[in-house]
Amino acid sequence: MATLLDKVWDLHTIRRLPTGQTQLFIGLHLIHEVTTPQAFAMLRERGLAPAFPDRVFGTMDHIIPTASLRRPAADPVAEEMMATLEANCREHHIPLFGLGDAHQGIVHVIGPELGLTQPGMTIACGDSHTSTHGAFGALAFGIGTSQVRDVLASQCVAMEKPRLRRVRFDGRMGPGVTAKDLALAMIRRLGVNGGVGFAYEYTGPAVDRMTMDERMTLCNLSIEGGARMGYVNPDETTFAFLRGRPHAPSGDAWDRAVQWWRTLASDTGAGADDERVMDVDHVAPVVTWGTNPGQSVAVDEPIPDPAALPAGERDAALEALQFMGFGPGDSVKGRRVDVAFIGSCTNGRLSDLRAAADLVRGQRVARHVRGLVVPGSREVQQAAEREGLHDVFAAAGFEWREPGCSLCLGMNDDKLSGDQTCASSSNRNFRGRQGSPTGRTLLMSPAMVAAAAIAGEVVDVRSVIPRGGAVA
Repeated sequence: MATLLDKVWDLHTIRRLPTGQTQLFIGLHLIHEVTTPQAFAMLRERGLAPAFPDRVFGTMDHIIPTASLRRPAADPVAEEMMATLEANCREHHIPLFGLGDAHQGIVHVIGPELGLTQPGMTIACGDSHTSTHGAFGALAFGIGTSQVRDVLASQCVAMEKPRLRRVRFDGRMGPGVTAKDLALAMIRRLGVNGGVGFAYEYTGPAVDRMTMDERMTLCNLSIEGGARMGYVNPDETTFAFLRGRPHAPSGDAWDRAVQWWRTLASDTGAGADDERVMDVDHVAPVVTWGTNPGQSVAVDEPIPDPAALPAGERDAALEALQFMGFGPGDSVKGRRVDVAFIGSCTNGRLSDLRAAADLVRGQRVARHVRGLVVPGSREVQQAAEREGLHDVFAAAGFEWREPGCSLCLGMNDDKLSGDQTCASSSNRNFRGRQGSPTGRTLLMSPAMVAAAAIAGEVVDVRSVIPRGGAVA
């Protein structure tokens, strides 16, 4: 009996290194404009070229402006990074989805869209949220710039095999509760460092019922709980999503692929190093109150007193409360928001935009709120526009942007100003994450962001869900 982690790891093991690490072959290497310039430069210094350029795909997402596709970009650093990626991909015959390309978008959105992401793969990218791709039954993880160099040069990376924690989600999500809420609740319970040294395998009836978009959100946030990677065993939902994608197998090859993919799921009875169970029946919409994703509460729950927290968390909690302007026992509900951001590799897919649009249809963003909707990819953008979602958002007072990472990391033109508070569907609420050293980020689901934008403050989305409607 073996787990998916065991099976995929063994299939990609080249050899055991003297350090005890594994030389692991990488089946798919995804690159973007921010973490590759130095890696390619290091290759060039050594007279090397990418070993398997057909296994490398590039896109532009992190530092690009989302207000305009005009080149050169107003930011000379952004323009230099984009131009460098273009030159490197052209020199080494690496496919690149650049600005204006029909397949451009956030790297963790376009991989699945194109069918590049498939069960049984090892997937690496110079971005921590590569764990997203684990939703398809792949081992996917972020790597640093020197490792980007190594993968380009050899298609291999040296790393230790993580231990496995199986996280089982029992029950059924209630109205207004999303995969984002389950992930944040899990991180709060297990800690932002609780997954260090682990891969997370997500199982249980709540996961079985999730769409692929929801599974991607769950796996995306694995890294915020300290895990090296997170995955869901491939099943019929996985196969239905991949069928017909541009890079997915077709014809007889599709049937053979699905037959093999079925064998990769963890065997019944295969053990894990640790197992946790979460009952989702009573999980409510979650909002962060602090400066890491583990500092969160249910929207109808008071912020905890740091004195009641474990000793190792008290100082960080006190510091976070002071920075965020909260006190013990305060409610996040009712907190004024200045900016509302819907997007990111966590929640920038079509289903996320649909859920937010359902909440804002026929309403207006509060007068003091700036609302931004940034599709995760060109494909998401075009699909949303075919459905008229861009008109819904525009009529409500949101800015409809070009695809990219945008306000998730403030590495581009989209940034907070001063001590603005942002209701964000992204993944990190660290100090300075959204471009202002004094800006404050409240993480929540896209529907919660939409509801906050309309109210001008944090509200419980369950109180404003349209009659007969549901939040994806």
